[in-house]
Amino acid sequence: MKTRIHAAAGGLGFLMVLIFWTSTVISETFATGADVAGVKSAILMGMFILIPALIVAGGSGMAMGATRTDPLTMAKKRRMPVIAGNGLLILVPCAFFLEGRASAGQFDTVFYAVQAVELFAGALNLTLMGLNIRDGLRMTGRLSKR
Repeated sequence: MKTRIHAAAGGLGFLMVLIFWTSTVISETFATGADVAGVKSAILMGMFILIPALIVAGGSGMAMGATRTDPLTMAKKRRMPVIAGNGLLILVPCAFFLEGRASAGQFDTVFYAVQAVELFAGALNLTLMGLNIRDGLRMTGRLSKR
């Protein structure tokens, strides 16, 4: 049961970050300032789904891997502090900052600099979360251990 909860929460978290990242790129590239502001607002609302999902994924993963020392588990354990720190220290503050700026129509150099940081940090988290998903699938035998 823990494995299924962990997989569902982790998959939901990955999907949410992917939606946030993709929506940002599409709106920044093709949409109006009002659309960008709407996306930024929706991202903040989506945090009410993302954050609990990541807490469940992290907590269930720690519970299942507490005593494990195999290489795949250790790799996942090394990635998790980076994912969590990146999310809490970079992505969440950026989301609030960018939403405030976008809502005020302040699309200046500072906005785009912070946006670039957010996109880079989001891409990093997607990569690390994807590696964790891959390793989790290998651990459960759903993917070959090559």
